[in-house]
Amino acid sequence: IWLLLLTVNLLTLSLISKRLGELVLGFLQRDLQPSCQLACLETIRILSRDKKSLVPFATRHAMQILIRHAGLSQGEGFTPEIPDLEVIVEALKCLCNIVFNSEAAQEAGAELQLIVGLAERLKQCREPQWNHDVRFFDLRLTFLITALRVDVRAQLARELRGVSLLSEALDATLGLCWPDTYEVARAGFDGCSELPPLGRQETERAMEILKILFNVTFDSSRRKVDEEEAATYRHLGAILRHCIMSTSEGEERTEEMHSHTVNLLGNLPLPCLDVLLMPKVQQGSIEYIGVNMDAVKVLLEFMEKRLDRGNKLKETLLPSLNLLTESARIHRETRKFLRMKVLPPLRDVKNRPEVGNALRNKLVRLMTHIDTDVKHCAAEFLFVLCKESVSRFIKYTGYGNAAGLLAARGLMRGGRDPGHYSEDEDSDTEEYREAKPHINPVTGRVEEEQPNPMEGMTEEQKEYEAMKLVNMFDKLSREQVIQPMKIGADGKMTSLEPQELHYLASQQFGESNNSDSDSDAN
Repeated sequence: IWLLLLTVNLLTLSLISKRLGELVLGFLQRDLQPSCQLACLETIRILSRDKKSLVPFATRHAMQILIRHAGLSQGEGFTPEIPDLEVIVEALKCLCNIVFNSEAAQEAGAELQLIVGLAERLKQCREPQWNHDVRFFDLRLTFLITALRVDVRAQLARELRGVSLLSEALDATLGLCWPDTYEVARAGFDGCSELPPLGRQETERAMEILKILFNVTFDSSRRKVDEEEAATYRHLGAILRHCIMSTSEGEERTEEMHSHTVNLLGNLPLPCLDVLLMPKVQQGSIEYIGVNMDAVKVLLEFMEKRLDRGNKLKETLLPSLNLLTESARIHRETRKFLRMKVLPPLRDVKNRPEVGNALRNKLVRLMTHIDTDVKHCAAEFLFVLCKESVSRFIKYTGYGNAAGLLAARGLMRGGRDPGHYSEDEDSDTEEYREAKPHINPVTGRVEEEQPNPMEGMTEEQKEYEAMKLVNMFDKLSREQVIQPMKIGADGKMTSLEPQELHYLASQQFGESNNSDSDSDAN
């Protein structure tokens, strides 16, 4: 009985909500005072939080009414000359709720060209008539519809020139000036080494713009861009460099803004990343080989902070790690600076490369991480810093840690991947040169010499033990417990058949017996 009563109550509430929604929409079609419009919209906002109450609001007609009250309609209906900002903000909040919760509303918004109205208002980013709330919820609605509708995202990117439009909005939000083509400064603080933190409202709007730009540029790094697009992306990259160098009110908010910035930088075409190094060296900035490394240093510190935190590494660490990898791959100065910070000349060769609290140790530990993407990205970063030289890579990581990347690249036999790297020498420390003959290349550290387990055995005993081991491998292989492998001619791992295993063992001992006979003859 109680269950039946509860069901009846829920159905009754649902019907009441639906009927109330229809009534409120009917009122909004009349010429009401702003206070009455506001009350109706507040009711819709509350009702639209419940997905079961969305039916009256997700229709094309209802969306048209809300878009008109948000001041976003394109030549349809009546829009007052002096808009009531509170009504606009409330209508935008309703649209955000409805678009987020309803696919039908998303489709209606696309058909009604909602994104065109939003783009038109974004063009007014420097006009004083719009307050923070209007601007913020315009951006929030733009983010939602571009995240949920691929066609709207493409329309904003291409037809409405979204990257230029949003770059201008970000420029206006941050209050920037341009001393040079790709050199950015905060208006009123040009030449200052330390900028004041961004205000809360500016930070909130900037992060929304960064999120929209991430949606719009999602495929930019995977396609070729023409000269005009490249110039647009470089202009955006210069603004993003400023974002990386800026702080907000509170460390948590600063890190959130930097996170959105790093995610977006990873979408830019690779040649456009040179804007990270473009600004001139100024007093107080970090200079390396005559290049300003302030932004690279901040990115490295951001990456290490995410690494130390250890939570959801795939989502939090990889964007910054991939960005540093690609920047190091295409910019010699960046690679050298990062190598100095991450892979300084080796001195400690008594401990394994993965043991310790240095950044190199932390990254080497990631090379055996359970998540394939994480371990691949960590290995790739270190490999690029080693100029994709196998011997140098093994020197800093140990062969055991390096084997995964080398096997994937077909470099198990050594050598170097083709790449555009300078031929500077790898200078060794005195400590490393002295210890080098005693370093175990597999573990990457100095190890005491172990006694030979075959010492004192006759050749027949050695051969017997070897064949016993071969037979054990053969049995485990036939029972599919293990799969013996070998390094193929292409440097990659391939399966080793049982007959090959027996042949290799017999060949090894044949060579051993011949060498012993030669030594006896001498």
